[in-house]
Amino acid sequence: MKYRCLILDHDDTIVDSTRNVHYPSFCEYNRLYHPELSFTLEEYVNYNFDPGVIPFFKEYCHYTDEELKIEQEFWNEYSTKHVSKAFDGIKEILDEFKRKGGIITVISHSFEHNIIKDYKYNGLPDPEVIYGWDQPMEERKPSPVPVLKIMEKYNLDKKDILILDDLKPGYTMARSAGVDFAASAWCFNIEGNRKFMKENADYYLETVESFRKILEM
Repeated sequence: MKYRCLILDHDDTIVDSTRNVHYPSFCEYNRLYHPELSFTLEEYVNYNFDPGVIPFFKEYCHYTDEELKIEQEFWNEYSTKHVSKAFDGIKEILDEFKRKGGIITVISHSFEHNIIKDYKYNGLPDPEVIYGWDQPMEERKPSPVPVLKIMEKYNLDKKDILILDDLKPGYTMARSAGVDFAASAWCFNIEGNRKFMKENADYYLETVESFRKILEM
């Protein structure tokens, strides 16, 4: 195999969760607490792509620090009560990768317990390590800290690792850590996101099957 370790994003990369969980939760929160706010699904995805979720909440939604905490609790509770379906073909790829000795890890902006819930629901192989929203702010994606921890834990070189993510924070994290980056583009086809990833990612993957091909299994 070309890579010994996969570092996987979760939402919209492994499971179809933004349209089914995170965006509905965001809309419901605003309906209750900020009815003056209205964002389309495409706008929500765009702002999560750049500048990222926290800057989006602070600069565009104008949530206070206290509101950020309330929104996080609301989102966590909503996510805990819902599961997301994995994209077709993902399970088979991850099963084969792990069967051949590969290391599967996750770095995500979702909570660890919700990631585990989705993996179990979809019958996906258990990740060796998960670094989610539970981590300290300074160690969350796009910080390279979780990547460096994975490298140290499994005695990996940079060339051994591939990060798969649909959003810019994942790309930024990969570049900061000096590892290869593949853009998972099978969930949303939004022009600005597509342009950036095509110009900057090591791989731009429009289908799940194209992910299998670059792993050279």
